[in-house]
Amino acid sequence: MTSPPRPTLADVTRGRILYGGDYNPEQWPESVRREDVALMREAGVNLATVGVFSWARLEPRPGERDFGWLDRVLDLLHAGGIGVCLATPTASPPPWMGARHPETLPRDETGAVVWYGSRNHFCASSPVYRDHALRITADLADRYGDHPALRLWHVNNEYGTACWCDVTAAHFRRWLRDRYGSLDALNDAWGTAFWSQRYGDWEEIIPPRRAQYMVNPTQELDFRRFTSDALLECFTAERDALVERTPRIPVTTNFMPLFVGQNGWTWAEREDVVSVDLYPDPADPERDDGAAWGALVQDLTRSQARGPWLLMEQAAGPVNWRGVNHPRPEGLTRLWSLQAVARGADGICFFQWRQSRQGSEKFHSGMVSHAGPRGRTFRQVRQLGADLERLGALTGSPVTARAAVLHDWNAWWATLSAGRPSNLLTYERPLRAWHRALWESHLTCDFAHPESGLEDYALIAVPHLYLLTDAALDNLASYVRGGGTLVCGFFTGVVDTDDRVREGGVDARLREVLGIGTVHEWWPLDEGKVQPLASCGDDIAEGAVGTLWREDFETLPGTETVAAYRGGELGGRPAITRHPFGDGTAWYLSTLPDPAALRALLSRAAGEAGLRPPLPGLPTGVEAVRRGGRLFLLNHRREPATVPLPAPATDELTGRRHEHTITLGRHGAAVLREAPPA
Repeated sequence: MTSPPRPTLADVTRGRILYGGDYNPEQWPESVRREDVALMREAGVNLATVGVFSWARLEPRPGERDFGWLDRVLDLLHAGGIGVCLATPTASPPPWMGARHPETLPRDETGAVVWYGSRNHFCASSPVYRDHALRITADLADRYGDHPALRLWHVNNEYGTACWCDVTAAHFRRWLRDRYGSLDALNDAWGTAFWSQRYGDWEEIIPPRRAQYMVNPTQELDFRRFTSDALLECFTAERDALVERTPRIPVTTNFMPLFVGQNGWTWAEREDVVSVDLYPDPADPERDDGAAWGALVQDLTRSQARGPWLLMEQAAGPVNWRGVNHPRPEGLTRLWSLQAVARGADGICFFQWRQSRQGSEKFHSGMVSHAGPRGRTFRQVRQLGADLERLGALTGSPVTARAAVLHDWNAWWATLSAGRPSNLLTYERPLRAWHRALWESHLTCDFAHPESGLEDYALIAVPHLYLLTDAALDNLASYVRGGGTLVCGFFTGVVDTDDRVREGGVDARLREVLGIGTVHEWWPLDEGKVQPLASCGDDIAEGAVGTLWREDFETLPGTETVAAYRGGELGGRPAITRHPFGDGTAWYLSTLPDPAALRALLSRAAGEAGLRPPLPGLPTGVEAVRRGGRLFLLNHRREPATVPLPAPATDELTGRRHEHTITLGRHGAAVLREAPPA
């Protein structure tokens, strides 16, 4: 017997873009709440997230329930026509739990207790924590499952707490037994012959706590896998309790952007709605860092969701956790919100609705700031609400991408251990550089797991995947052999799933695809050092340099050297190559080219694969994305920009028709419905 299909984001949007934010009325006297609802209606808010950090209020003493205040809040929101995303409060256990049950508190790598007094202070392996979390979750579902305001369940908040306590150690050992079956298999996978680390009894195994020197890297890798799974068990238990009681209400939990602690591919499969929190730095818009970072996170989240997704949190103004916390310049909140819609978001929400007057985040902005409804922030919040109301027809529509960047949390985790050729080579550094180069070329891209189906993509980019499984390597070879274009970065395919170095330093299957020989050695660069590159064609601008990394390798017959190293120990050796394989083509970049050179290389590879930007002739700093038959134009510059149009188009944000060009103001945006060709 098959289970009925689960509800989706479309069941929440109901043909309109969700708009709202975290609402924490328990921080305020009840007299403020009616003003809140009136202001929400004025701003176009249609969704409020309630109860994220309310556990101590809902359960002031063990087993006691205080739901009266929450009843009144949900009733008031419903009367105002505002839906509720109701959260389980399990991210922040009340003080009585830590005081009465210190075994629920996490411990760090040294064994020190991480005390209550903040948030996320729980051990995911603790049966006591899990039992209390399930009880409050079930009681919330029983009480509010039929409430007419309920639209969506929000489980916990920003999962990510790790723990190294004895309870976790026992849980880790059970996880390892399930993974390996025997100690012999574990010892082989972990390479315990090194440094006399062989285990003779399961009880000898502990989490990778602080040690005299570097700890076993495969033990660390497995502990990261385990931690993601342990947290996922907590989410799944709460989700199942909610689904059992409210089968028609979808469930989400909010990811942090490109967060290392969770295997996002696995987690997304367990959610009905995929959501993320996104806080770009408003001090960076002139360099487009905020916009580029936003595009990356949005593309990744859309790919995890395999369709529309929800921006659960962003800031309406400054945050309070950077060294210097900058307000957002005029128009930037609107611009970045519309960028998220362009890249697949069907909901735009903030943390939080009303800025707190007390607590650790009292200087973190709200949709209603300390300045009140007459302030600049709320004026911009009202404008954004009106814009989103005009775009409801876009909900549910796809963002089509024919390029994909491969991303895998296991490969990321494997790069985090000490003892690598260069500590400067982080997983994120080439990933962000490559995605930015594609973004600046206006090539919308998905993210994909290296073992997933790739046949629908004309271009696959692999910035840096140190660990590749056998299945992933076979998948890449099959993709290129079948006619695809692969662009592969350095230090990729080096180890297997146990962090064991492949023979020759790079897997033989990948070497065959890339057209490189068995001689392969790594020559990392110091911070700030560059390696000049000599173009062997017209693909790299004069003066191009490589950064961060170099490699010394041989090429096989038939492999074209696109660029060589110029000068130094590797002078004349290939740096960037291109190799026909089967019906496809594989590029190899053994260094990180400077931004202009990287953009040129990826643009050439994309062009050869048949990919084109959605609009030619775009000014620098203007982003173009197509979604649902609409062309989004987003000006990330601080000055106006004029964009040529190939055909007349109407801006759905203003209703104005534009014949040949459109001028976007500072941080301006347009959503164009193009006239059909004559």
